[in-house]
Amino acid sequence: MSRVAPRKRRARAGFTIVEVLVALAVTATSLGAIGAVAATSARASRTLDQRVALLQTARAVEAGIPRRRDLAVGQTDGEIAGHRWRMEVRPLALDGMPPDPLWVPRQVVIRVRAPSGASVTIETVRLARSAVQ
Repeated sequence: MSRVAPRKRRARAGFTIVEVLVALAVTATSLGAIGAVAATSARASRTLDQRVALLQTARAVEAGIPRRRDLAVGQTDGEIAGHRWRMEVRPLALDGMPPDPLWVPRQVVIRVRAPSGASVTIETVRLARSAVQ
């Protein structure tokens, strides 16, 4: 049976400074990558929240489009929760329209701008009663 001297046993025990430095470098690199992923995820979540708020404002303005009998050509402005909006109602010219229609199409364009500068535009067509009846 070979017996190792106490001095040699102590030399083999534990880690060398190079091993500790390599382990620290690997840990630091891993933590840095995790931090970068977390920061990207937080930034994406914040952008998504802002986009959803912008679209909710646009939907709220769209829900407030006047009724057919009150839908007049013109422009309306306002602000909801810091989001500036503008709704434009324009006549919509179509080929093949009868000379005196009971209903006339109106183009409705809604633009909403967020405080960050992002914007969204919604376009739709609504029928309105003709002035000639």
